[in-house]
Amino acid sequence: MASYDMDSGVAVADVLGFEGPRSGESTDANVIAQVTAGLPVASVDRLASAVAPDDRTFAFNFVARATLNRRRAEAKARLTPHESAKVVRLAKVWAMARDVWKSDDAARDFLHRPHPLLENRPPLEVALESEFGGPRVEAVLGRLKYGSAA
Repeated sequence: MASYDMDSGVAVADVLGFEGPRSGESTDANVIAQVTAGLPVASVDRLASAVAPDDRTFAFNFVARATLNRRRAEAKARLTPHESAKVVRLAKVWAMARDVWKSDDAARDFLHRPHPLLENRPPLEVALESEFGGPRVEAVLGRLKYGSAA
């Protein structure tokens, strides 16, 4: 699978609104530490408003409605590491789509439109489906970025 060439850890931190790595810390180590600790609940809302601004239920792809609503009401509530990993997976795809398409609207259009290299399924659906979906979508985006058939 294609690897995202831009510093994806920095891009993920930017998308999700958490601090980048400290001096001497790798960006991957920073993202791993954030996921292990559990991302702030606000990160799922931030990603949802970027990827699907008109879909008020989008955040529930990551956390069940009742659970998310309860956590939103708690001060300093965090996602579980599993939920955080799913959010980071989509944040990487979103950051790469923005990098390839150079606009949020074009990136959203790509993510919501069925793609032939993904069995005519929308990249967003594939990325959310499992841990294997994100890298598949990143591979398509890599092909688009570097001019290969996609």
